[in-house]
Amino acid sequence: MTDTTADTASTTASTTASTTPPAPLTLLGLGTMGAALAEAWLAAGHPLTVWNRTAARAEPLAARGAAVAATAAGAVAANGLVVVCLLDDDSVEEALAGADLRGKDVVNLVTSTPGTARARAARVTGRGARYLDGGIMAVPPMIGVPEAGPYVFYSGSRELFEEHRAVLAVPAGTRYVGEDAGFAALHDVALLSAMYGMFAGIAHAFALVRAESVDPVGFAPLLSSWLTAMTGSVAATAGKLATGDYTEGVVSNLAMQVAGVPTFLRTAEEQGVSAELLTPYFGLMARRLAEGSAEEDLTGVIDLLRR
Repeated sequence: MTDTTADTASTTASTTASTTPPAPLTLLGLGTMGAALAEAWLAAGHPLTVWNRTAARAEPLAARGAAVAATAAGAVAANGLVVVCLLDDDSVEEALAGADLRGKDVVNLVTSTPGTARARAARVTGRGARYLDGGIMAVPPMIGVPEAGPYVFYSGSRELFEEHRAVLAVPAGTRYVGEDAGFAALHDVALLSAMYGMFAGIAHAFALVRAESVDPVGFAPLLSSWLTAMTGSVAATAGKLATGDYTEGVVSNLAMQVAGVPTFLRTAEEQGVSAELLTPYFGLMARRLAEGSAEEDLTGVIDLLRR
């Protein structure tokens, strides 16, 4: 069962600071995101040990008080809490390969697939450590800026999460989504996939008006407000998935929407715009309708994707 917990970095950090001294931790990886995390922890007074394959990237942090380890294994040995923010899965495996993980708490912030996260959790716990996987829902400039709304999905060891919750909440809010180590990656990729689908729609919309005397700057607020209004369908879709009834409260049914598809395709042709971003979804709509679900909304498309 998924359990979601949301924190704000500022509230949690300030509460913790009033009761206990800032806890020490190790950070492996000082790319753009890793450096932002390091800056946030140092600003909050946490004793920090860092390691990076390119040692020069650690110099600005050393000037601010971070301890710099010569090796990843040395950095792991320095503290009980070890946060990993490296380039990819291979670099994570390489960095941890020579380290003694017995008794350590490893928090991986390199988003991969759910299956990869579960496999890594098994390997890390098999070496005597506790494991937490994370998916960062923010870009580096948002880190350490609570009002920007950054947060990280976490999944894996609940005990590890609760013990280090205040430390993890310093650079960004925390959302614990379950003991299955793959759930953080799953939530992360699911949200990002929806984002790219939205970007596809935005690209097509701007392409349609691009060749005309339509000011894109003036068109943008119309597009933005329309997309915002359409987000109400998210909750409605979730409710239909929960009940299994895809016909309840439907205003524009599937048959009506499929009937309107030729207009979208002809408009794209008239405007000299490829419909390649839309046709896969239109194809799924037609397939669902062919199964005799004319009175549904678009929720049934989800079931086609799961086959």
